[in-house]
Amino acid sequence: MNLPPLVQSFVLHFGEMGSRWGINRTVGQIYALLYVSPSPLCAEEITDALGISRSNVSMSLRELQTWNLVLLKHKPDDRRDFFTTPDDVWQILRTLAEERKKREVDPTLSVLREILMQRPASEAERHAQERMSEMHALIEQLTHWYEDVKQLETERLATLLSLGAKVTKLLEAKDRVVSLGRSRRPNPANKS
Repeated sequence: MNLPPLVQSFVLHFGEMGSRWGINRTVGQIYALLYVSPSPLCAEEITDALGISRSNVSMSLRELQTWNLVLLKHKPDDRRDFFTTPDDVWQILRTLAEERKKREVDPTLSVLREILMQRPASEAERHAQERMSEMHALIEQLTHWYEDVKQLETERLATLLSLGAKVTKLLEAKDRVVSLGRSRRPNPANKS
């Protein structure tokens, strides 16, 4: 690699993590390079910086484009395509979440819906459908939560994430208020 040591460490790590996230190591490295680059890079610059083949760079860039994680840029008087990442890290997070939902969650929900519509032929299938129904309900609930959360402005989303365990305290306080309200209501059974 033809990179400063700090950048090389980040790029190598991102390549390793990419393979754990289900993407090609080279795709992860190219994304990391584009993310930290001060200006958009063309395929030749990426090839030189990472020491990988031009065809590997082209395939990886296409994959990143299908994930909507890179932006195509053009420079005046230059016919080459240049690539960069969105500047807003929150936009990158939103894009990743949306793409993973489309590729992983939505197909799973479709399969579960199809299976749950079938009539079980045995006790084992009935039991399996009950378990799948629980999974379907959970994934649906998470999907609805995701749809709500993705509508939040970045500032509110950052605040929500920073709350952490404070959310539990907020929910406990809500439960106390609700139970206090219930205990103050007159009991219709006690009327004489």
